[in-house]
This record gives sequence, structure tokens and C-alpha cells, in this order.
Amino acid sequence: MDTNTTSTTTDPRKDSLIEYPSAFPIKVMGAKADGFVHAITQIAHQFDPTFDASTIELRDSKAGNYLGVTITVTATSREQLDDLYRTLSSHPMVKVVL
Repeated sequence: MDTNTTSTTTDPRKDSLIEYPSAFPIKVMGAKADGFVHAITQIAHQFDPTFDASTIELRDSKAGNYLGVTITVTATSREQLDDLYRTLSSHPMVKVVL
């Protein structure tokens, strides 16, 4: 057996274009309603205990019915981001997660 061959196992961190840890912005859109920003902030803290709510960016839709909320979390793994996207997407106040 040749000991100079590379292992066939892959490092999942090398399959990603994202370097971990890194600041990762996520845009969440939903109806402009009381509690929407708070709900998004709570979810962000759940997946990133160091999340700084002062970095949140808000943008109203043209008609003012919807609100875009950009959160920037510290991404530590693909699994963390996948779970965060799933949690945000399944929230009843959220329409779109980008």
C-alpha cells in the first residue's frame, strides 16, 4: 500500500466557499408588524450568542407593508447556517430568507 496517497475522506470545511468563523449577513423579509424584529433578533441570538443587535439593518418595502431585516451573525459551520435558515424560514412572521 502506498503511504503517500491522499485520504479519500473530505473535510466538510473545504467544501464550502465560506471560511469559518466569519461574519455572515442574512436578509429576512416579512410583514411589517409589531414583534417581527424582536423575533428575528431572538433567533439570531439562539444560533450566535455573540450576536450584536446594534448591527441590524432595516429597510421598508416601497408600499411600507413589508420590512427587510438584515442580521449579521458569526457563522461557525455549515450546519449552524443551515439550522438558522430553517428556523428563520419556518417562523410564521417570515416570508423570505436570503
